[in-house]
Amino acid sequence: MTYAVLQRLGQMIFVMVGISMLVFLIFFGTPGVDPAARIAGRNASPEVLQAVRISFGFDQPFYVQYLTMMKKIFVTGDLTSFVNRGWKVVPAVLDTVPVTLSLVIGAAILWIIFSLIIGVLAAAYRDTWVDKVLMIAGLIGISMPVYWLGEVMNLVTQSRFHDTWLFSWVPPLGYKNLMDDPKGWFLTLIIPWITLSILYIGLYGRVLRAAITEALQEDYIRTARAKGLSETRILLRHALRTSLIGFVTLFGLDFGALVGGSALLTEVVFGLQGVGKLTFDALQNLDLPVIMTTVLYASFFVVLANAVVDVVYIILDPRVRAP
Repeated sequence: MTYAVLQRLGQMIFVMVGISMLVFLIFFGTPGVDPAARIAGRNASPEVLQAVRISFGFDQPFYVQYLTMMKKIFVTGDLTSFVNRGWKVVPAVLDTVPVTLSLVIGAAILWIIFSLIIGVLAAAYRDTWVDKVLMIAGLIGISMPVYWLGEVMNLVTQSRFHDTWLFSWVPPLGYKNLMDDPKGWFLTLIIPWITLSILYIGLYGRVLRAAITEALQEDYIRTARAKGLSETRILLRHALRTSLIGFVTLFGLDFGALVGGSALLTEVVFGLQGVGKLTFDALQNLDLPVIMTTVLYASFFVVLANAVVDVVYIILDPRVRAP
């Protein structure tokens, strides 16, 4: 098991190096395009262009340019924005990471708990009214766009019913630091957590229900019944564990993507300055150093999430432990 975990961690490092090379080629290796002009931004003076070329080593061989950029991002952290002159990119990205992590982790806890409940109950009472109600509720959750649901939640909690006892506790839009104000942090994120998680609760609940239903038809389940095990033990101990393989796969992909910036719409609607919002603002200004740094950051979390999924596979299924 230890060998398998170390092997996957080594693969993660190899993939990250490959992604960093590919991203650098896309941003600064395009033939016929001056990379200094891309970094300096629109209407940059010749003096600024020359300063950028010297600072980033664009007058050096290509591999030196790549190493210089990676050093500025991962070692010294002194990569600067030339749209917002003198603005340090890496500290700016790191400042937004707690916001996005707070949003995504809280929403993930909600969607894991409730999707497990929905999936298990729907499978246990399959083809009954309980199953049908839960699957219809899940389909409704999947069908509601995050930005629309967020605006509706804001309309209800921040405007129409904010002065009532039901939503008077909801604070204004924005983010409060966990270390400075734990209660304010929690209250500020409750509505965004619910909004972001509803889509995934419906999706994961339906996927888990289908996986459990299929697992209950397998031979090992018949063997367990023949041994006299209770239906509850068979469902939770045997069918659910096997069905979690697909569940974990989806979770790894979605969690990594959300932390990497896919929670943009939720961040915009609720005024959260996270990674997605930072990337969106950089795209509007064509601030390439910021865009490239956030892309590498997003890639890291997607690769890390998939590596964690591989480790969970090893725990759930002993058959994948062999090298």
